[in-house]
Amino acid sequence: MSPQRPDATPAVKPIEVSGELKALMRRLKLGQLLDTLPERLALARTNRLPHHDFLELLFADEVTRRDRESATRRAKAAHLDPAMQLQAWDDSAAVAFDQQLWAELTSLRFLADAYNVLVMGPVGVGKTFLANALGHIAVRRHHSVHIERADKMFKRLRGARLDGSYEDEMRKLHRVELLIIDDLALHRLEATETTDFYEIIVERHRAASTVITSNREPPEILTMMADPLLAQSAMDRLQSAAYELVVEGESYRQRQKPGNRKPASPTASD
Repeated sequence: MSPQRPDATPAVKPIEVSGELKALMRRLKLGQLLDTLPERLALARTNRLPHHDFLELLFADEVTRRDRESATRRAKAAHLDPAMQLQAWDDSAAVAFDQQLWAELTSLRFLADAYNVLVMGPVGVGKTFLANALGHIAVRRHHSVHIERADKMFKRLRGARLDGSYEDEMRKLHRVELLIIDDLALHRLEATETTDFYEIIVERHRAASTVITSNREPPEILTMMADPLLAQSAMDRLQSAAYELVVEGESYRQRQKPGNRKPASPTASD
């Protein structure tokens, strides 16, 4: 007699959800759970999950979904680039920086201490990418974030002086938990721009964290500002409470061209 073949494990079929339950869930604003509920019901029946375990599984799905959507909305409001996230970094790039320091920065402990971060290096090595990545991590941990290119920020503040919204705009920049100023001193700062920079740094000093990217080192940044005294005072405060991440190597920007991207991710705890 030929040996008996074991029965194949039957596929778990989704359980149909009644119209009444669908209506109730939508009234409770849980309609998004209906996407996975049939499979979760089938899984609970197959594994004989206790009711409380099933509810925990179901609500965990909803919390995960809401957290993901909330982070996406807040990242957009912060003007973070959605493509510049930690998991998208190509770690095969010929770019070098202190990995131990980077791991410390991605822990976001510097936010709790109101320390700053200076990301410096030549054009195109990925400074903006790394700053955005820090912003995305902060958003996912429910910190308020704002990123803006330096020249655009100063131009916006110049316009705010004209329409009477300057104080409101400066207040927003002072209060955000993580302010990221990209490409500082790419162009020479005029007197009013130097004053704005001074006011932002002084108000945020040891009160909130500021991340600045620049292709210039601090001594050279000073030479790009119209008022040497204000510039020195601002940079002294900034550097006295700042980590300095120096990025060196070949252009990372070239690796982001279509067809050149490779999926990779540096290690960090989100």
